[in-house]
Amino acid sequence: MKGKVVSINISEKKGERKTPVQEAVIKEDFGIEGDAHASSEWHRQVSLLAIESVRKMQEMGLDVKPGDFAENITTEGLDLLALPIGTRLKIGKDIIGEVSQIGKVCHTRCAIYEQAGDCVMPKEGIFIRVLKSGVTKVGDEIDVAFRENLDTVEQRL
Repeated sequence: MKGKVVSINISEKKGERKTPVQEAVIKEDFGIEGDAHASSEWHRQVSLLAIESVRKMQEMGLDVKPGDFAENITTEGLDLLALPIGTRLKIGKDIIGEVSQIGKVCHTRCAIYEQAGDCVMPKEGIFIRVLKSGVTKVGDEIDVAFRENLDTVEQRL
């Protein structure tokens, strides 16, 4: 299964919409350089949300775009919710991440929830732990390696 990076998003503070950037350094066991959520203290180092989820909210009449759900990487062409924990993702040429969490508990109602009565990130977003550093840019390919065929796929990654 392959997809692509359609947006890379960062913010200086937690709890705010993220701003798109053209490329980013993703550090092993840390996350995206310059992003408030990056930390070696937890397993949710980089968040991903599909552009298809963003479009679903747009169809509800919301004026939203990639980064507005506080996701670090907006993807296209991947069924993120079908990826079990432990699935490895190769992002661009070098970055390797491992799915560490699917969805999240939304402790506070964000501006998106207040506008629409719903938010896709807690239900449709996923998180990865960064296993190998590198640089990613908009348009990079994302290659998926499921745990059951990991040895074979890692040889080509």
